[in-house]
Amino acid sequence: MIRRLSYALALIALVSSASTHAATPVYGYRVVHVYPHDTSAYTEGLFYKDGFLYESTGEAGESTVRKVELETGKVLQRHDVPDAYFGEGIVDWNHELIQLTWKSELGFVYDLASFKQQRTFRYPGEGWALTRDSKHLYMSDGSPVLRVLDPNTLASTGSIMVTDNGEPVSNLNELEWVKGEIYANVWMTNRIARIDPATGHVNGWIDLSGLLDVSRLPDPGNDVLNGIAYDEQHDRLFVTGKRWPKLFEISLVKP
Repeated sequence: MIRRLSYALALIALVSSASTHAATPVYGYRVVHVYPHDTSAYTEGLFYKDGFLYESTGEAGESTVRKVELETGKVLQRHDVPDAYFGEGIVDWNHELIQLTWKSELGFVYDLASFKQQRTFRYPGEGWALTRDSKHLYMSDGSPVLRVLDPNTLASTGSIMVTDNGEPVSNLNELEWVKGEIYANVWMTNRIARIDPATGHVNGWIDLSGLLDVSRLPDPGNDVLNGIAYDEQHDRLFVTGKRWPKLFEISLVKP
């Protein structure tokens, strides 16, 4: 009896271990629609709101915040960030737009309608990207750790360690909240991580290989995939990259 029990427990442990280390599912994609994208836009942040795209672009001396017409790629409104700052991720909260900068440890808060600067805020370390749910902001800094921010004070209130099968996932970049998960570009790859915000575990990967031939771009080493936006009302997912000529609406294909 004891021997049978030991065998059963060992079998359960083996099955549990195999389940724990099972490969994370990898989703493919289908292109639903293709829109034009400004090839001067070194995309660092992107979100969709009320029929328009909002985009932040990087590079010192070239950083901007923009309101963009989806169908044409036309820039309808633009704010130029001071030359000393390298613009990074953006997110909206109430009637404001919040922007990070890369290494300056300084963020900007604008009026969403006018892009007029309202105030600044400080944070330690680098700023890469922002997204939000209904209660919190989430910030990436290039590490495997996402910071949780109070959306009103912009102070850090917690953190999420992102792992895939127990291994930390570095270079988390542009973020988007999609159906209860945090989608994150992984810098210098063609993959997007689907992150469970409660545990930090990667629930799945989206492989966007072949979406655009970056070797044909002027600077393929830097003009990489980066930029995720989600239209919750119409369940549309958009992706693009730095200085890409196109923005893609895609649907996911299950493994």
